[in-house]
Amino acid sequence: MDVYGLVRGEILACRIRPGTRLKIQDLCAQHDVSNGAVREALSRLASEGLVLFEPQKGYSAMPVSKQELLDLTEARIQIESLCIQLALKNRTVDWESAIVAAFYRLSKIPERSPGDNSQLNEQWSIAHSAFHHSLVAACPVMHLLRVRRHLFEQSERYRRFSVPLRRSDRDVEQEHLEIKDAVLAGDVGLSTGLIRDHLSRTTQILLDSGQLDEEESSRAFVLESAGAT
Repeated sequence: MDVYGLVRGEILACRIRPGTRLKIQDLCAQHDVSNGAVREALSRLASEGLVLFEPQKGYSAMPVSKQELLDLTEARIQIESLCIQLALKNRTVDWESAIVAAFYRLSKIPERSPGDNSQLNEQWSIAHSAFHHSLVAACPVMHLLRVRRHLFEQSERYRRFSVPLRRSDRDVEQEHLEIKDAVLAGDVGLSTGLIRDHLSRTTQILLDSGQLDEEESSRAFVLESAGAT
């Protein structure tokens, strides 16, 4: 049983909400694994910034905050832009074809879950990740790509938070189309500008909603009211 992978997926998908206590015994029972396996998984997740450990309080899913969101967004903008610039310098026909294919697949999958319009379709999320990766896949600097992937995954919680709050007039598919066309045209300035706008829109939706204020204020209640692990 891959407890690390299962809990990580639940946190990234926001099925475990930020600030929620992660009780070791509950996770052992839920996944039918040993105490040691759960502790190892939580320690790994803590090192990735997805889980918070506090002495005398134990583990909890990492809270969200305005400052983290702003920092994360700016870091993503800078890294994504740099990776795209380097990818364009290293462009190939195969890379361009992969972008077209990834966009086509993404465009054919409904964004919202068929059973719940307020939630993302998991298949769309997979295709969305693949599309954004395709844009930078020709970047030859592997360490940059690893940093980029880490930032993308960290932002997944925030992106999922924004879905039910999003204005109906936002056309995400059109944003993806414009980014794809700019990258394939080799226009660095337009490509990076569109990436900045694309990422910033999601951030602004969350900032305007006031939801992060609620999450931050509820974190203290969650941690103080729960018993020790």
